[in-house]
Amino acid sequence: MIQAIVFLPLIGALIAGLLGRIIGHRTSEYVTTGLLIVSAVLSWVVFLPVAFGGGLMGAEVGGDTAVLKIELMRWIQVGGMDLRWVLRVDTLTAIMLVVVNTVSSLVHIYSIGYMADDPHRSRFFAYLSLFTFAMLMLVTADNFLQMFFGWEGVGLASYLLIGFWYTKPSANAAAMKAFVVNRVGDFGFMLGIFGSFLVLGQIDFDGAFATAAGFATTGLPVMQFLGWQVDAMTVVCLLLFMGAMGKSAQFLLHTWLPDAMEGPTPVSALIHAATMVTAGVFMVARLSPLFETSPTAMIFVMIIGAITAFFAATVGLVQNDIKRVIAYSTCSQLGYMFVALGAGAYSAGVFHLFTHAFFKALLFLGAGAVIHAMHHEQDMRNMGGLRHKIPVTYAMMLIGTLALTGVGIPGSEWLGFAGFFSKDSIIEAAYAVGGNTGMFAFWMLVVAALFTSFYSWRLIHLTFHGKPRPAAHGHDDHAAHDDHAHAEHGSAYDHAHEAPNVMLVPLYVLGVGAVLAGAVFYSMFFHDVAHIEHFFAGSVVVNHELIEAAHHVPLWVKWSATIAMVLGFVAAYWMYIRRPEMPGQLAATNPGLYKFLLNKWYFDELYDAIFVRPALWIGRAFWKGFDDWLIDDKITEGLGRRVQNVTGWVTRLQSGYLYHYAFVMLIGIAALLTWAIVAGGLI
Repeated sequence: MIQAIVFLPLIGALIAGLLGRIIGHRTSEYVTTGLLIVSAVLSWVVFLPVAFGGGLMGAEVGGDTAVLKIELMRWIQVGGMDLRWVLRVDTLTAIMLVVVNTVSSLVHIYSIGYMADDPHRSRFFAYLSLFTFAMLMLVTADNFLQMFFGWEGVGLASYLLIGFWYTKPSANAAAMKAFVVNRVGDFGFMLGIFGSFLVLGQIDFDGAFATAAGFATTGLPVMQFLGWQVDAMTVVCLLLFMGAMGKSAQFLLHTWLPDAMEGPTPVSALIHAATMVTAGVFMVARLSPLFETSPTAMIFVMIIGAITAFFAATVGLVQNDIKRVIAYSTCSQLGYMFVALGAGAYSAGVFHLFTHAFFKALLFLGAGAVIHAMHHEQDMRNMGGLRHKIPVTYAMMLIGTLALTGVGIPGSEWLGFAGFFSKDSIIEAAYAVGGNTGMFAFWMLVVAALFTSFYSWRLIHLTFHGKPRPAAHGHDDHAAHDDHAHAEHGSAYDHAHEAPNVMLVPLYVLGVGAVLAGAVFYSMFFHDVAHIEHFFAGSVVVNHELIEAAHHVPLWVKWSATIAMVLGFVAAYWMYIRRPEMPGQLAATNPGLYKFLLNKWYFDELYDAIFVRPALWIGRAFWKGFDDWLIDDKITEGLGRRVQNVTGWVTRLQSGYLYHYAFVMLIGIAALLTWAIVAGGLI
């Protein structure tokens, strides 16, 4: 069963990619989608017994471990290292199988309608299935190298999908940007893998975890790093986390994520909800036994997560492209997940990953339905009043917004949308950490919750409420357009229509998840410590003391996120429904702050000045100065010209006239006589 879950998407990718032109677009769509649906159903078959006490079917249970390992082949055998390709399935893997395959199968179904007019649909579905397979390789990895294979496969597939419309310069630039930024993180990840093998002497996870556990009695090792004696595990964990910062778009390595919107909307849903950005969260959770050995690395993870949550939320306040608002929301929510991981509440971080997949995929696919209805218009300022035109999409987007903003009743185990349970769990865990780091993270997350509520309801009000606001001169500079956009006669609002059922059915399924995923699974992820320990047995570290402390935080802490959510809702309602002229007035009053946020804290401009332009200057210098001038002009072609000049002079001596040759002979004889006289040979 596990083999089928993992390899069915690969089979679909190969069929659509290699045979797409032969079997046709429609068959490619049905084959890839059908195989993904089968994989998703089997994933739930694996997960549900684990979730409700049955355990993994066929798993070996011993002590605190419950894991199923399926060996596929012997992979690498060098010296004493005998590395096998093994599919590792435990609770964490089972969760990820459900998330990845469920969202991917729904995205496949949705894409049948959304990409119906695209002439390259077979290639698109092949890429989607390849993306899914790469992520499945990552989450079923049993060793560092196997994880790295899936890690790089996800990066490759994201590059192909973001740049799917390769005739668009902006799509090519966005794909390249994602690829390059992730190479920075991947370089750190590779160094972390090398460091793990150096320090732990193991490449497989079980061996590495066992060695790390032994440090509790033997003491933590130290190593030379850049000339300093440092804690080896801190260096290893920080390097590994550098990889997570790139894949999961954390602060400083986040710049690729908003530009990834250049790909088709279903790609955005897949990247932001289930695959690429969750890879970093999964990696840190999987390697939790290693991170537990380094409090410094844990603090760093927590701080970066808190800054990311706050930063991305501030930028989301003023974005006008409907997809970019949701993209920055993803970036912010990933910050929440890393705060939980840095706090040691790994189950809470994984819980938010689980719930976030449903409501974020719902929001992205809902945004795609809006774009479809508005004939590829993406600027929210050119929308308005759409709840009358597309009521089903409006209802689904409303459910996603309620889940994202965390609507619920604090203290209740059942009354609340999915995001309420998982997000509040993280905020409570951050407070329970205490100290300067815990309080910093707590307040950053609460403020981020306020901003999240504001920009989420701003999106709803600008898109669905108020009066229609058709663009006076077509699309403006802030709107991003799909490559297959086409001109429409009259107002896009007048022609707005509900999406076909093939696009709406996935929204219904995701809507159910956005409503119920939090309440149904709250106990096993965060509420009941005994249940958590049984659920995550041998999968991630369970910090009993922290979770108990989180359950007993003051009442105002439990209500803080809800109060922030309400304040954000009221502010958005007041500014975009009651006083719609107010946002413009505020922007005019505070132009510096508005431009600062609109330009994303100027990180793109900063990186362009620090890295891009110097790199281009160095490249041109090597190209024009070293390669063209020195190598080509002076050495290669220059030597060729010198040889031609010399041979030209030599050929002139071969005139064919006898008196020329006689003259040269006389000169030669005179030269010999002169040399002999000078040398004393004729005296």
